[in-house]
Amino acid sequence: MLLLDQLPVNYLPIVLQFFVAIGFVVVTMIATHLIGPKRKTADKLIAFESGVEAQGNARHPFSVKYFLVAILFVLFDVEVIFMYPWAVNFRELGAQGMWEMFTFMGLLLLGFIYIIKKGALNWE
Repeated sequence: MLLLDQLPVNYLPIVLQFFVAIGFVVVTMIATHLIGPKRKTADKLIAFESGVEAQGNARHPFSVKYFLVAILFVLFDVEVIFMYPWAVNFRELGAQGMWEMFTFMGLLLLGFIYIIKKGALNWE
């Protein structure tokens, strides 16, 4: 038996808004391409970064450390986001919720200690 909240017709506004959003993006991109200026001069085609002229090749390799730090930041940032719902529902979760958060924080701390021991954050 289908519940009234799960009828396909109830999802029609969401599907309609999705198609309107996609249509807006497509129409806007086509319109700006057709209406926008098309003069390409040598001055417009050169690289320009904050008033400083480009020097050398921009395609030189980066150190893996930059990407490692970025991934670690995202990892630990997402872990901290899990603490917000816990803090909001702190009283309802009681002692069991407190121990679960201690376990979560302990595992997070073990991961952080592992990262420090491996030297992933050392900039040499």
